[in-house]
Amino acid sequence: MSLFKVFSKGLYDQNPVFKQALGLCPTLAVTGSIENGLGMGIASTFVLLCSNLLVSLVRKGVPNKIRIPIYIVVIASFVTIVDLAMAGFVPDLHKSLGIFVPLIVVNCMILGRAESFAGKNNVGLSLLDGLGMGVGFTLALVVIGAIREFLGNGSLLGIPVIGAGYEPVLIMILPPGAFLTIGFVLGFFNWLENKRNA
Repeated sequence: MSLFKVFSKGLYDQNPVFKQALGLCPTLAVTGSIENGLGMGIASTFVLLCSNLLVSLVRKGVPNKIRIPIYIVVIASFVTIVDLAMAGFVPDLHKSLGIFVPLIVVNCMILGRAESFAGKNNVGLSLLDGLGMGVGFTLALVVIGAIREFLGNGSLLGIPVIGAGYEPVLIMILPPGAFLTIGFVLGFFNWLENKRNA
């Protein structure tokens, strides 16, 4: 598999949210705005990159029976770093994301990449895989956040883009709005896929 293919599969073909339906808990919870989606995406990408790197480095020395607990400890260590860094440097974003930053530990996308890819491949490929999956996850969160913020507030990145007469669609900034948005975006991607294969 080419290096570009390892990186790019996370952007579309194996996108964690739109193709594999992974990491839906933070996707549904924090994508009320672009800023929140971007913050969660960057935090998750950092954890994914670092955990893939470390898992790939130690993979041959980890006994098979205890590999999952070891991967969880590795992931939890990097989540703690992200949580403390966000609390110190971007406290408003940290407060806005709330419990979902520490919950990155149990994000099935991150453990899944450690188990299925980093635990079986070298450091270079593992880093590319982590970066591709992280960027794909971030793009998905930003797209969903943009749709929800635009329809729910009439703004993008907190800047009003629709006139004062706009009546916000309140459901879009509530959790059901996330389900609706993901459903429509997944439907759009399925339509594209069917059209491409026809």
